[in-house]
Amino acid sequence: MSLFLSLRPGQWTKNLVVFAGLIFGQKLLDAAAVATSCAAFATFCALSGAVYLINDVRDREADQRHPVKARRPIASGAVSTTAALATAVLLAAGGVGAAFALHPNFGFVALAYLALQVLYSLSFKHIVILDVQSIALGFVLRAVAGAVVLNVPISHWLLVCTMLGALFLALSKRRAELVGLADDAISHRQSLRHYSPDLLDQMISIVAASTLLSYAFYTISAETIAKFGTDKLLLTLPFPLYGLFRYLYLLHQRDGGGDPSETLMRDRPIQACVVLWALAVALIIYRPWL
Repeated sequence: MSLFLSLRPGQWTKNLVVFAGLIFGQKLLDAAAVATSCAAFATFCALSGAVYLINDVRDREADQRHPVKARRPIASGAVSTTAALATAVLLAAGGVGAAFALHPNFGFVALAYLALQVLYSLSFKHIVILDVQSIALGFVLRAVAGAVVLNVPISHWLLVCTMLGALFLALSKRRAELVGLADDAISHRQSLRHYSPDLLDQMISIVAASTLLSYAFYTISAETIAKFGTDKLLLTLPFPLYGLFRYLYLLHQRDGGGDPSETLMRDRPIQACVVLWALAVALIIYRPWL
């Protein structure tokens, strides 16, 4: 059980981005495509689990000084570094093999994702700005993977939205860490020495506004209207607007935002917002009443 917890299953919600290709590629009613997307999701869960093991082995000493991360199985000693690294190798090899079996292009994207995440764990996470950009690129690769595995095109605007939305979450997490850990922040994450709450607030404001604008442009772009045969996707804009504002409220007023996956799993208003947004998008794209 401790080894399974080391794979951080609570963080696997990030891999749901893989399903963007299924929804926006108009394959949601195709049973074979749904099965393929589920297999792609499982593949990314295996790859991300391998990366988490590598990351926790490398950061076990720093995690031992963290009030929450000290309870992680590897940091606490419940899982040995040997077992963790052996499992990471098996998951990485199995995940890449499964990716190539699903689709060659999907395999290459999965391999690029794995390489990026390993580089992030070993180096990029300690470099200011590059740390959050690497996180955002990881989400973009997930979205691209979900499209290529189904052989469907994905809008450039949608990729921009994914990049900016992930940047928003990454910057918010850095701010929560910096404020929450106070004097211990730098010892936990080296890149935090180069950030300040004011700088992060400026970055977050820019990215939040850009995310909303890019989503709005996506919904009304000629490409989108031609593809789905409707200009009604703009009606879904209030959902991302509420979601970003709610997250900022939790970040500034409730000392939240330190873990986006945990926030998604625990905050009922954000959960309702995501579900209603997905339902609205599906109803507009697939128009079951026609």
